[in-house]
Amino acid sequence: MAIFLLIVIAFLVIAIYVVPKKRYEKTEYYQQTQNPYSSVLFNKGRLGEFYTYKYLKSLAGYKRYLFNLYVPKNNGETTELDVVLLHESGIYIFESKNYSGWIFGTESQPYWTQTLPTGRGKSQKNQFYNPILQNKGHLKWLQTFLSDDNLPFYSYIVFSDRCELKNITLSSGKHYVVNRYNLFSAVQQNIAKAGIQLSAEKIDELFEKLYPLTQINEAEKIIHIRNIQQRTQNNFAQNISAAAAAPNVEKTLCPRCGGQLVMRIASKGERQGKKFLGCSNYPRCRYIENLP
Repeated sequence: MAIFLLIVIAFLVIAIYVVPKKRYEKTEYYQQTQNPYSSVLFNKGRLGEFYTYKYLKSLAGYKRYLFNLYVPKNNGETTELDVVLLHESGIYIFESKNYSGWIFGTESQPYWTQTLPTGRGKSQKNQFYNPILQNKGHLKWLQTFLSDDNLPFYSYIVFSDRCELKNITLSSGKHYVVNRYNLFSAVQQNIAKAGIQLSAEKIDELFEKLYPLTQINEAEKIIHIRNIQQRTQNNFAQNISAAAAAPNVEKTLCPRCGGQLVMRIASKGERQGKKFLGCSNYPRCRYIENLP
């Protein structure tokens, strides 16, 4: 009996972990990022990036992918792009949001709202920075870096299949907001409408120019994180009075894991009843900023 159980366990490990791991290590995502399979499985951000690539990899037409692209800004800092697709129909910039719950927002609002059920008919509302505005910043610096006004760009915000886009209002026609299960068809529709805009030679040229930005060393990544931390501190100092007046308003990214910082109120302990900024990835990330 014990031997049978060991055989069953071994089979399950192979089927659930070993085989998918081998498949993962053959993907372009792994070849470029070298992110271990385990680190992708247990990191919400990386998993969202990988799924974005996975849902798009069967698109027809000549294409190449770039992941975790650190594009320089004019102040010496960098901005990180999750996934970039160089396709014969144009350049697609994907901002992955691996969230759950209900999502509300408009194209122009500075913050969007995530509503999560907490049981007994109650819910918790968290606000996060408008991902369209976030991707507009990515698009701006990528266009600046490439210095070519004739390149066609497309902005996509990709939410997980675990959330429901309840009331998303888009007005400019320049951005797309979709669940991951609708991503392939949404991009396919755009490809059909845009037609062939870039030659294979142009795509390869762009890839060779951008690829080095995906291969920055650990020291450069640390500098990028420190810049985020500095902006966190600056935003915290500038918005502290507004934060005190507006519970659950997200101010910036978590400097530890890159999640969203949201306003919360301590329910116990020495600071019971007091406000603080906590990471939306809790309990995996326990970063906090106490408010006076």
